Amino acid sequence: MAGLLGFTATSLWCGLAQSGVELIIARLAQGATAALMVPQVLATLHLLFTDETRSRAFAIYGIVLGLAGAAGFLLGGLLVTIDLAGTGWRSVFFVNVPCGLVIAAAAWRIMPSVPRRSGTRLDIKGSMVLFAGLLCLIGPLLFGHDVGWAPWLWAVMATGGVVLVAFLKLEHAVARAGGMPLIDLTLLADAAFLRGLGAAFFFFLANLSFYLVMTLFMQRGLKIPPLSAGMAFIPLALAFVVASRHSGARARHRGTKVLIEGCTLQIAGLAALALVAACIDAPSPLLLAFVMIIFGYGQGLVMAPLSGAVLSTVKPVAAGSASGIYGTTAQIGNAAGVAAIGAVFFAIDALQSARAGFLVSLALFVTLIMICAAFLSWMRRASA
Repeated sequence: MAGLLGFTATSLWCGLAQSGVELIIARLAQGATAALMVPQVLATLHLLFTDETRSRAFAIYGIVLGLAGAAGFLLGGLLVTIDLAGTGWRSVFFVNVPCGLVIAAAAWRIMPSVPRRSGTRLDIKGSMVLFAGLLCLIGPLLFGHDVGWAPWLWAVMATGGVVLVAFLKLEHAVARAGGMPLIDLTLLADAAFLRGLGAAFFFFLANLSFYLVMTLFMQRGLKIPPLSAGMAFIPLALAFVVASRHSGARARHRGTKVLIEGCTLQIAGLAALALVAACIDAPSPLLLAFVMIIFGYGQGLVMAPLSGAVLSTVKPVAAGSASGIYGTTAQIGNAAGVAAIGAVFFAIDALQSARAGFLVSLALFVTLIMICAAFLSWMRRASA
């Protein structure tokens, strides 16, 4: 609840920002509150649902997560186009305020109260150290383009790596002292779970960043209006839903093979997009939407059952902690993908063209999804 209310408040701050610097600070605060909120979702699902219904809950979570990513770009394009009350881009942040308040009220009324385990307390120090390390690593990727990739940015990123190593040592110390560490490090000794986390990380690296790069290419490279660019994602979203509804049952019978097939379809969709971008000077939004159906269907085959597949590799008693680690990994992957691949796109766009940046980004997406498929295969062997 604290993360949700904090995200709502910082969204309002973003919308009211009066300068670029203030907006960056507000966005950092918004990211911090999102980091507090999102990883708890899977852990809460694990806590509230029984073994019989948990896999279905995880599948629905995957559907919602993927659908929200596609729908967000459509809604953003719509809000900017209609320019509510002359607010322009600010409406993209303002819309989070009523949504956040409604969700908070619903959660307060519907979700049961879960008492904290006796003798435990929140690992505040670990949370702060982890956040500082991730901020130092991801922050420079987000804002490096704006400051010309100054040398001090690389020093900040190196510091982030050192801080994360210190975080792992801190968690070991907390566990030895009989406390409750933020991350159960014993899970990271489980080969199947660790490989599953690798698959999730590389999948989400190519997840949200795909929508960002696709939108940038349509608007900057093809001069497609925001609303039309957003609407181009509708067929992808529909294909995602159809695939997600089928993937759960197929995954129960065929295991991770279904996820690997989904990765293959995503790669085929990316290759088709690259072919269209390379051979057609001005592809229409309709053509791009049609080609993205392949990618969307493949993404749906992977995302919906992915969390359940990874969490099935750990013992039931550790599933709650594993859920939190998985959720954190997914969010780090999304943030790092947007930052890193977005930076690559902008750099190539500045040197050559948006089309060149798009093609290089597609090649990176293919590479990331191939690595994801490899980790899924290794996970299957480790858990066999």
